[in-house]
Amino acid sequence: MSPASGPGPRWLLFSFGMGLVSGSKCPPNCQCQAQEVICTGTQLTEYPPDIPLNTRRLFLNNNSITYLPAMNLGLLSDLVYLDCRDNLISEVMDYTFIGVFRLIYLDLSSNNLSRISPYSFSTLSSLVQLNIANNPHLRALNKYTFANTSSLRHLDLRNTGLQTLDHSAFQHLLTLQTLYLSGNPWKCNCSFLDFTIYLIVSHLKHPDDQNATCVEPTELAGWPITQVGNPLRYMCITHLDQQDYIFLLLIGFCIFSAGTVAAWLTGVCAVVYQNARRKSSEAEDEDEHGQPVEVSRRIFQRRSDSGQDGFPQLI
Repeated sequence: MSPASGPGPRWLLFSFGMGLVSGSKCPPNCQCQAQEVICTGTQLTEYPPDIPLNTRRLFLNNNSITYLPAMNLGLLSDLVYLDCRDNLISEVMDYTFIGVFRLIYLDLSSNNLSRISPYSFSTLSSLVQLNIANNPHLRALNKYTFANTSSLRHLDLRNTGLQTLDHSAFQHLLTLQTLYLSGNPWKCNCSFLDFTIYLIVSHLKHPDDQNATCVEPTELAGWPITQVGNPLRYMCITHLDQQDYIFLLLIGFCIFSAGTVAAWLTGVCAVVYQNARRKSSEAEDEDEHGQPVEVSRRIFQRRSDSGQDGFPQLI
């Protein structure tokens, strides 16, 4: 076999196989170069097919994509950068990102997110920056939303529908440095107290802290949430309002009533006990003294009878 004819078919077969493995195709209307795929503003309505499997940076922004398929996305095991801003994604399901465990940057801002499942980001242990801003229908985040994202440093929650946050969701984010919270309708009630204390003790950077303000209650409306820790502590812990006084009055009345009933029952039990003890003492006295008295009485009665029979009566 000549050198010219031998390596040719083998090389073509090898190239074809590598093309299948690496996903050498490029989605229509997208640009693919140097492990980077750019599909910005290409009017996509769904996740594009034929994305090279060795892609490290993927731009899907400014389209109309409604969801991210876990099966397709999971094939991009080398992906470190994913830009999905300005789409129509409404929900992020559990384990959507299960295959992209090397992901460092994730942008889901300016979508229609209304729900993020508790463990959506649980496999993203390398995630450094997460942006879910400008999702006005996102009302709440589960306390497990950021579970296992131990490398997270920058988190953007601006301009969402969030009204409160559970401070336990941030307990394991030891590397978190920057947190954006402005543009949200924060309800600074007593359930928000623990999170405000977390903001004080965590020493995070809040570049937009003056715009992250409370909308409720009325007395704290307009206050930056980074400054309401002490007022909330006074309102929720040391300060008592009218409802608290009414509650304390009811508790005091219940305690007084219970004490009165207990004292009455104690008195009744004491009287019953004393009566029972007195009757028992009288019964013992009858047992000890009753029989000798009766015997003496009978002896005296017999002597009287015998005297009448043995001696004549004197007239």
